[in-house]
Amino acid sequence: MSAVLSAQVEMMPMGHGDVDEMLAVERAVYPFPWTRGNFLDSIASGYSSWGCRVAGELVGYYVLMLALDEAHLLNLSVTEKRQGMGFGAGLLRHAMRSARRGGAMMMLLEVRPSNDKARALYRHFGFQQIGVRRAYYAADAGREDALVLQHPLAEVSA
Repeated sequence: MSAVLSAQVEMMPMGHGDVDEMLAVERAVYPFPWTRGNFLDSIASGYSSWGCRVAGELVGYYVLMLALDEAHLLNLSVTEKRQGMGFGAGLLRHAMRSARRGGAMMMLLEVRPSNDKARALYRHFGFQQIGVRRAYYAADAGREDALVLQHPLAEVSA
């Protein structure tokens, strides 16, 4: 995020009252978005949900599940008009640091092979592919695999 924007940028926990905004972003950026139920279930389960706002506008968010010494990044989304401006990196960095503070030693996530922007972001942060989940995601032509990525959280950089 540029220095000009950083004065207006706020990271804040997301809750039930933010679901409509999160859902609007989700529906705008994904052809197969999470449902309201996915967000509500994640919040009810106590998963860490954080949003990034610029001058009050929600520009992105993430949902993170902690289990023992692992963190699983379930969702990270940035509005289309704010992509490429560093918000995804800021959200990912926040998620990694939050996971580390929560005792996680490793972060895992799934990403579509067709999501070049997300794959580039994760590559920049040093995530490594450790597997493939076959036919994991809904897709226009049936199902799409998920690449399973991991990153040790001993140090958070990038």
